[in-house]
Amino acid sequence: MAHPWTLLATVAHGSARSVEELVVVAVAGVLGIVIATVLGRRSGRRSLEQRLTALATRMGVDIPEDEPGGVEAALTHLEQVTDRAAEAVAEASSDAIRLRRALDTMPQGVIVCDENGEVVFRNARAAGLMGGRHGDALAAQAVVDLLASAWSTGMAERTLDLYGPPRRTLTVRTQLIDDGRRTLGVIAIIDDVSERRRLDEVRRDFVANVSHELKTPMGALGLLAETLVAEEDRDIAQRLASRIHTEAFRVSRIIDDLLDLSRIEAEESPPREPVLVSLVMAEAMERVRSASDQREVKIDLTEPDQPLSVLGDRRQLVSALYNLLDNAVKYSPEGGTVRFYAEQSSGQVSIVVEDGGVGIPSRDLERIFERFYRVDQGRSRDTGGTGLGLSIVRHVAANHQGKVEVESREGEGSTFRFVVPLQPLGA
Repeated sequence: MAHPWTLLATVAHGSARSVEELVVVAVAGVLGIVIATVLGRRSGRRSLEQRLTALATRMGVDIPEDEPGGVEAALTHLEQVTDRAAEAVAEASSDAIRLRRALDTMPQGVIVCDENGEVVFRNARAAGLMGGRHGDALAAQAVVDLLASAWSTGMAERTLDLYGPPRRTLTVRTQLIDDGRRTLGVIAIIDDVSERRRLDEVRRDFVANVSHELKTPMGALGLLAETLVAEEDRDIAQRLASRIHTEAFRVSRIIDDLLDLSRIEAEESPPREPVLVSLVMAEAMERVRSASDQREVKIDLTEPDQPLSVLGDRRQLVSALYNLLDNAVKYSPEGGTVRFYAEQSSGQVSIVVEDGGVGIPSRDLERIFERFYRVDQGRSRDTGGTGLGLSIVRHVAANHQGKVEVESREGEGSTFRFVVPLQPLGA
């Protein structure tokens, strides 16, 4: 079976060639009529009739033997051939346009060269990838080089890393095409694999981070248990048991957060139902109450003045707000206060968590929503953080067509805004 690229290019090339041949046929028919008129004046009628009949036969029309002859009959057949050729030309043109439009919808760039090396087709995606920027000029040169290589090798492939901005990765494949008898040209396929490459890197980093995060507490658990077995002092044994409990709880938190994040990422379109903002705020506050009481951090809850509703998944929304509150409590000084309130504006509701804690350095603001990213590694582990909470918040906001914003200054606290569209009550 022929390669899809070969078939694709053959169809495109063949359509163009068919149109050219049909045009030749049509022109020949018209010329035949003109020649007939001229010859009718200069030649004998018998000779003219024979020539017109022969011309009609060469153009694919067999004149029945029992049909009355004559110049008029021959001209009539030539006119029929011309009409058929015109219809075929119109149909072939429609096929060529349909094929071009179909190729323009492809996510890959497609470039087709004829047997002389001239570009006869370039779809919209290829034109976009070969723009006027420096990186695109490099890609265009690489395509030209690979097209030239395909003439001698039959096939060529290369991966291009364009550092942008934005950074992109392109794969370019070229292949010689023929119809089994002669070379028709070369086709180039340009595929932007930037997102695929980014996801692969994220997946590798995620596996590495999970392994690292679990290795630390599991290693500690092993050492503590080994020490506990040989310890005879009751007080020391009790402290070791307490440490084992803390590390086990930390492993449990990491696993729970990983499961939550995995579920939230999988539910890009979670079940939608009207949810009262005050309800999810109260539930999130209740979940974090034990942590706030332990650190003696007061949560100042201000519910909306009027009932506000959003369309979404209550469990996901509560999880996002809980993680924002949990972070605020952990990084606030003991005896501090966390403000928790909602604001309505332009068809959206902003649920705000504001603390007066240690704050976030400006260099870290763009990365705090990454999995396992911590501003202060040591302090985060002391507070029991897993580095997954803000990643969960970001995914929940995205699942609800919203966003999460942060304003922070080191040493002065942080303000997080969880923004989602409002759902009119009763809608």
